[in-house]
Amino acid sequence: MPVRRTFLIAALALFSGGALAHHGWGSYDANTVLTLDGTVTAIDPNNPHGELRLKTADKTWIVTLSPPSRMASRGKPIAEIKVGDRVVAVGYPNRSRADEMRAERITHNGFTVELR
Repeated sequence: MPVRRTFLIAALALFSGGALAHHGWGSYDANTVLTLDGTVTAIDPNNPHGELRLKTADKTWIVTLSPPSRMASRGKPIAEIKVGDRVVAVGYPNRSRADEMRAERITHNGFTVELR
């Protein structure tokens, strides 16, 4: 019985860590659609979601993307996006961070990819 209990505790710790690290989408205002057109100033391709820093005419935004594997499977690997490239991102603003948005789709080099 102690081995089973130890296994259960280890399994709970393993799976709950990922859940705690992942943020939900409730922090974004799906009633407000933003279209941002700007230049990429930084890229974070890491899981669970890639991010771009996108400089628009009025400020620099954090653009939260889908997981890199999803972007690649839909035809736009995040590695194709480079600092200095123009990107148009359409999505929802974060309710508490005025400089962040969750992208539903992006257009880069004439190719539009649906992220969700």
